[in-house]
Amino acid sequence: MVTAENGERITIKPEISGRFGFNHHKLYVEIYGSLDSPAVILLHHGLGSTKSWRDQYPFFAGSGYRVIAYDRWGYGKSDPRRYFSMPSFEEDLQDLESLLDEFKINKAALLGHSDGGTIALYFAARQPNRVACLSTVAAHVFVEETMPVGIYAIQQTYQTDVEFREKLQRVHGDKTESVFWGWCSSWMNERNLTWDMRSELSKITCPTLVIQGIDDEHASPQHAREIAEAINNAELWLVPAAEHMLPQDYPDLFNQRVLEFLNREFIPCSTKS
Repeated sequence: MVTAENGERITIKPEISGRFGFNHHKLYVEIYGSLDSPAVILLHHGLGSTKSWRDQYPFFAGSGYRVIAYDRWGYGKSDPRRYFSMPSFEEDLQDLESLLDEFKINKAALLGHSDGGTIALYFAARQPNRVACLSTVAAHVFVEETMPVGIYAIQQTYQTDVEFREKLQRVHGDKTESVFWGWCSSWMNERNLTWDMRSELSKITCPTLVIQGIDDEHASPQHAREIAEAINNAELWLVPAAEHMLPQDYPDLFNQRVLEFLNREFIPCSTKS
């Protein structure tokens, strides 16, 4: 957690916030830090939103970056959607490209968590000229046996834990039911259980940092190893005792490691973006 000397969480106001039209729907976007600084795009996890990154905004903006986060289509303050295009994320990839175009960003660093990490991997593979460097945490590139088990556990929690449901409702409002069950049903769809995007990973040419908690309940450490091994010169960071929500559970550790990577791999090429 990013805190002040008195122990309180540091919060900052976005330079720009609001709903922007992309591809016939509106997305809620927040931008922090100097608008002239190198851009870091934050892609939230499934069931997440811009609020998922509240410990990252002040840290990376305060470290000299322009931090851009948005509620992906269907989530948070963005427009609702009838279905989620997992695991291909085609509409999400189109939205990310449109967002870069809207804010005139030729090249950005991507930081994606879980589903957001998968989107970042797809985008870097398909549009290498627009990604300066890439960090993923708990990304998926195929469906392991642990994943359906983990989603079933989340379903049980949603049905029995009032606090968990209320937390999601504060983020997604009256879309909560459609977001939750739409996300679950998409990943649990039988035809998606054989999904595998590992063949795409060799197309990624930018510097890449692959992060995962050793105790991630949705994927094994081997999953992260395979991602890192498939990408030329990728770095792998397996974090002891950490689970799926690593950026939220260990923000100080996470932020510092990602910042070191950004400062080394992004700043030297930022003048080209």
